[in-house]
Amino acid sequence: MKVLLIDDEISINGFINKGLVENGFEVTQAFDGEMGLRLARNGGFDVIILDLVMPGINGLEVCRKLRVEHHLQTPILMLTALNTTQDVVEGLNMGADDYLGKPFKFQELLARVRALGRRSGSLAKPTNLLQVADLVMDLDQKKVVRDGLEMQLTLKEFLLLECLIRNKNRVLSRLDLLEKVWGINFDTGTNVVDVYMNYLRNKIDKPFDQKLIQTVVGMGYVIRE
Repeated sequence: MKVLLIDDEISINGFINKGLVENGFEVTQAFDGEMGLRLARNGGFDVIILDLVMPGINGLEVCRKLRVEHHLQTPILMLTALNTTQDVVEGLNMGADDYLGKPFKFQELLARVRALGRRSGSLAKPTNLLQVADLVMDLDQKKVVRDGLEMQLTLKEFLLLECLIRNKNRVLSRLDLLEKVWGINFDTGTNVVDVYMNYLRNKIDKPFDQKLIQTVVGMGYVIRE
């Protein structure tokens, strides 16, 4: 499920993003109302999480523009630190579908996002697929297909690819990958990550013109469309 997260507080934005990604959501972050409005207008999101108080265009105005001017029906969860009845009513009157007062527990936010997703129909047919470009990973059947061609991966290759896709566009260090895939939370000096990354590239990238796995020198690896 694709979520647009609009919140100018970097720490809260990062906290919500991390939690949603870890629960299998694809998150696009915006850090002000103008950026969020621009991204939302392009569509493609299942739920929008929108902070009420932001500099420039605040959450109420973003919500109003999306509903009235752009006729966007994507469910909106409004976040507010004010949490007074008047603020809540005003947000709902502007077209928000639900609200959550700050501070909040992440599990409550997660439940509300999932409920809004079900309401919009995005969760009506649950799938366990991850995708980057023409690469599709079926977590239930443990299959990886690219451009119609099924890839034969070992368990570690599969787990490594899953980790990369779940963190799409995010650079992961070798230590990150050691911890997430091999369960090692310290630098052992081994080159096992590089070795397996080479195995993986030979299978999912080498036969194709578009290369998905990229090396960021001195930092680690990332998968991008």
